[in-house]
Amino acid sequence: MSDDQTPAEEIETAAADAPAAEALRAEVASLREQVLRFAAEAENTRRRSEREANDARAYAIQKFARDLLGVADNLSRALAATPGTDDAGVKNFVLGVEMTEKELQQAFERNGLKKIDPAKGAKFDPHQHQAMMEQPSDEVAGGAVIQALQPGYDLFGRIVRPAMVVVAAKGSGETPSAEPAAANPYAAGDDEDAGGSVDRRA
Repeated sequence: MSDDQTPAEEIETAAADAPAAEALRAEVASLREQVLRFAAEAENTRRRSEREANDARAYAIQKFARDLLGVADNLSRALAATPGTDDAGVKNFVLGVEMTEKELQQAFERNGLKKIDPAKGAKFDPHQHQAMMEQPSDEVAGGAVIQALQPGYDLFGRIVRPAMVVVAAKGSGETPSAEPAAANPYAAGDDEDAGGSVDRRA
């Protein structure tokens, strides 16, 4: 309180300044909230840019790898069709193709490209496999892989090409249970059990 102000005047002055102080406090709170929001957005942008850069580095070879899969397939087909012969020249040629295929697969693995080649009886996985056909089978359960027609590949967990497979039809691998005779009302000798009669006088 100044010397020339009475207590009543001091109270009136403080009351007049109260709305201005409240407005300043609200403005400070609003600016603090904006600063925090901008900081959070900047951090999110930094993280997103970093993730996109990492993805770009990791998947930069995806198209190149997809183009090379045809080469790997042709090498596998060539080895599968190798004729059985005692000719030394042919044997050396086949050995060279085998080494080339092995080196190509090792190069794939070094760069994060992994082969998906499901074994017979493996469970069908729609995220990694593409069913080309469905067949009944006595050897594997329904929904399992009977045969892999073409291997698939994934690059750091992202599918480059799904494995093409033949899948066992529903009900495969189950031993059929003998149907009880009473279940068929038209089975021979069951006319009375079926609750009806058959006129045999024809």
